[in-house]
Amino acid sequence: MCGISGFFDSKLSNSLETLKNIAIRMAETLRHRGPDDGGAWADAAAGIALSMRRLAILDRSPAGRQPMQSASGRYVLVFNGEIYNCEDLRRELLNESAGLMFRGHSDTEVMLAAFESWGLENSVRRFNGMFSFGLWDRRERTLTLGRDRFGEKPLYYAIVGSTFLFGSELKAIQAHPAFQGELDLDAVALYLRHNCVPAPYSIYRNTRKLPPATLLTISAEDFHSVPKPYWSLQEVVEAAYEDPFGGDEQDAIDSLDCLLRDAVKMRMHSDVPLGAFLSGGIDSSVIVGLMQAQSTAPIKTFSIGQQERDYDEASEAANVARHLGTEHTALYATPDQALAIIPRLPQIYDEPFADSSQIPTFLVSELARSKVVVSLSGDGGDEIFGGYNRHTWAAPLFERLLRVPRPLRGLGASGITLLSPQAWNALFERCKPILPYAWRQRVPGYKLHKLAS
Repeated sequence: MCGISGFFDSKLSNSLETLKNIAIRMAETLRHRGPDDGGAWADAAAGIALSMRRLAILDRSPAGRQPMQSASGRYVLVFNGEIYNCEDLRRELLNESAGLMFRGHSDTEVMLAAFESWGLENSVRRFNGMFSFGLWDRRERTLTLGRDRFGEKPLYYAIVGSTFLFGSELKAIQAHPAFQGELDLDAVALYLRHNCVPAPYSIYRNTRKLPPATLLTISAEDFHSVPKPYWSLQEVVEAAYEDPFGGDEQDAIDSLDCLLRDAVKMRMHSDVPLGAFLSGGIDSSVIVGLMQAQSTAPIKTFSIGQQERDYDEASEAANVARHLGTEHTALYATPDQALAIIPRLPQIYDEPFADSSQIPTFLVSELARSKVVVSLSGDGGDEIFGGYNRHTWAAPLFERLLRVPRPLRGLGASGITLLSPQAWNALFERCKPILPYAWRQRVPGYKLHKLAS
């Protein structure tokens, strides 16, 4: 994880030293994202400044330092993330350009060489990875922001008068002296509805999240261009419908196994210690299993346990770790440890965020960082494979509920809340042998109380 930031001042009113100082101040707010190194680059004649804090994963030498200029000097790049197919791209670039030479083996340098050889949009379409970047084109005098297909790496941008700002987190943008920080009341309403501020909104007016799979290019003459997609999930799905998989069930299983193994293997390429979060669920267990199968040494795994038995997953994680032979570390969080994080949440997330997993996620990340630099997780598995069946249940269920008179709905909700979540959990546990498989949910009492509210 790195942190990038920068700004473009169309009035060209600052000296080189001033530009660099402001850029460094912005990047310093992101030191937690990149403790290994930092740097800034500026061009006073153009009014552009780029800065970053680096967590060195590939090529920890000075050859991987950012901001980085391309070989010709045309492009200057700040980049957060990892390009998993960078070695394949490097070989392809070397085969196409006889005189091409690389100073180091960072993916940042490969990206710059790709931009020079293939152009911006064609290059981004070839990148297999998670990324956000800011790219200054010194010839065209344009700044382009880009983000990966699923938005794994964050990127915010803001327009304040004659200044365009961007950063991996809002705190970097807030550090610029021009930033005003006026709350967006529409975003507040969205937060109250969704428990987060959804993209492209942010909690501040005139400040946005760059949508996934888009590029945004601006110039001094036009700060108000809109993000343009370079990839579409809908088009991929439509193409799959037109040309569906032709094999049988076993063929599908074998193909999925091959894809997952390859995806995990690419993410294990690192110059620093590597580990994984392990909850004991299907997603993280599959990831760790595929990691261990492709590693000659025990994988370091990490989990968080809770004192309340109904919500504790540490025992399942320990069983999986024992079965796979990983080097496992578990932390049983106390109420005091959880409460101590709450005052830090505004600084960690920068804007309102109501996900109940934010505290254990921080704790397991802190635990893992004591032993490794990079950690894989099973996040996203449910979304990709349709594991949240409650989303398909919700629409027909609420359609039926709306036919019930409001007083009766209120009476039913009151009946549900007469029993505590723990009591409902115990009741479901006793009835589990006779319940349909789909009803055998973890912490059903908690989910019933959410439904009643």
